[in-house]
Amino acid sequence: MSKGAKLGVAGALVVLVAGVLVLAAATSGNKATEVREEKVQKRDLVASVTASGQVEPKTKVDISSDVSGRIVQLAVKEGDMVKKGQFLLQIDPAVYQATVQQQAAAVASSRADLMRAKANLEQSQSALRRSQEIKKTNPTFVSDDAMEQLSTTVDVNQALYNSAQHAVDQAEAGLKNAQSSLAKTTIIAPMSGQVTRLNVQQGETAIQGEFNKDAALLLTISDMKLLETKVKVDETDVARIQVGDSAQVEIDAFPDTTFVGKVVEIANSSLTDPTATTANTTGDQAVDYYVKVQLLNPPPDTRPDFSATAKVITDSRKNVLTIPIIALTVREHQETPLGDSSQVALGRQPVKQVGKQDVEGVFVIGKDNKVTFRPVKVGVAGEEYFEVLSGVTEGENIVAGSYQAIRDLKEGMFVRETKTDTTKAKKESGA
Repeated sequence: MSKGAKLGVAGALVVLVAGVLVLAAATSGNKATEVREEKVQKRDLVASVTASGQVEPKTKVDISSDVSGRIVQLAVKEGDMVKKGQFLLQIDPAVYQATVQQQAAAVASSRADLMRAKANLEQSQSALRRSQEIKKTNPTFVSDDAMEQLSTTVDVNQALYNSAQHAVDQAEAGLKNAQSSLAKTTIIAPMSGQVTRLNVQQGETAIQGEFNKDAALLLTISDMKLLETKVKVDETDVARIQVGDSAQVEIDAFPDTTFVGKVVEIANSSLTDPTATTANTTGDQAVDYYVKVQLLNPPPDTRPDFSATAKVITDSRKNVLTIPIIALTVREHQETPLGDSSQVALGRQPVKQVGKQDVEGVFVIGKDNKVTFRPVKVGVAGEEYFEVLSGVTEGENIVAGSYQAIRDLKEGMFVRETKTDTTKAKKESGA
């Protein structure tokens, strides 16, 4: 073979090898995982807990009747403003007035019996004293049997007098009870406020509320000047909330308006479902706690039981390094985990350890588009971002989605940015 032919064959081989390498590179590029990329940068973070509930007055009184009877007069209607001591309604007092008169007569009769018993006692005591004086002067004029009989009569009359005294006390107590029942037929306002519920109408029968308070409820008076939102918070979030935390409250009746509030009370006991049985009460059952958020600027037209959502601000950070929440994942790592499982970053996010070498971290994208798993330590959690305390530096490019891509990523894999995400990011940045 001539020298020129050899050079031609060599050139052809070089071209062939180059083509194979280009094809391999192209094939390798096609196998790169599509991900959403984001740089580690500084942001302001606000940690919050969001819960739903209802608006209710801080102070309200449910008024029920202590006596039964027909309502003969109703002086208020729902929505009326009332003052403390104002007349509200009248229950038919006829039966209770008759009882008062009956008890008053019983008191008079018992007092008459007491006077009679007193007179008999004094008479028997006088007879005994005279006989004792006579016997001292002349013992033969009064026999011992007569003296014993007179002494017995005094004792009997004393007992009758004591009994009559107790009968008077009993009758007077009955009179006071009857007068109290009569007074309870007139219902007056125990506090100033608004009638927010009226369950009865004139002519209906009020029932005694001792055994069935719900059925006996006549009306409710509420102080609408101080309103609270009572929300249910999950057990995993309630520990992050403290009395005094600020809150943003949205009331469904006032859309596009946010009201300011603060946490004033956190329940110590959890909510339990009264219909739950021992059989279905398991460790997987959700446990909630009531948290009360006082509204600092309530709208004037607010009514009790309005639906509301409270966003309680539990913590905040200014200008701190952040990573997307979705970017944080757990992998088995050969290095020593950061911290220990009992350490909690600023009281918020613990460093999780699934196993001895399982740690939380992110996938950092290198200049060659190859990912490296990097353990990180996080702090406060915002709505979309974690505060990162260590592990990455500002400006580093990390994998920020999708969830499926992050779950499938492994150390050393190649990635490429999703085109749709790139276009979206450009639009958001105004490019």
